[in-house]
Amino acid sequence: MFIATNNFKVAKGREQDFENSWRNRRTYLDDVPGFISFALLKGDNEGEYVSMTTWESRQAFLDWTKSEAFALGHRQGSVAGVLEGPPVVRLYEAVLEQKAPARA
Repeated sequence: MFIATNNFKVAKGREQDFENSWRNRRTYLDDVPGFISFALLKGDNEGEYVSMTTWESRQAFLDWTKSEAFALGHRQGSVAGVLEGPPVVRLYEAVLEQKAPARA
């Protein structure tokens, strides 16, 4: 498993604008090979957000970054004035994984 994150610092008072931009966007991830999940996380610190995608492998993630789906997804509007600076990308390779047991 491979996880890619973008860490955002949202300008004070612009949190709802930021969240709405994610809620109203079109996702192009559903048919991307190797994509597992997406989450937008809101931190405890003011203006702290993280977008997180989970992939089957680093290669699946890298292939997506070179795809038309990536280009289309990232052309969907501007966050100018919403962020205090550029997002910070962080990449993680899973060392251990544990899943909840199947429940009846």
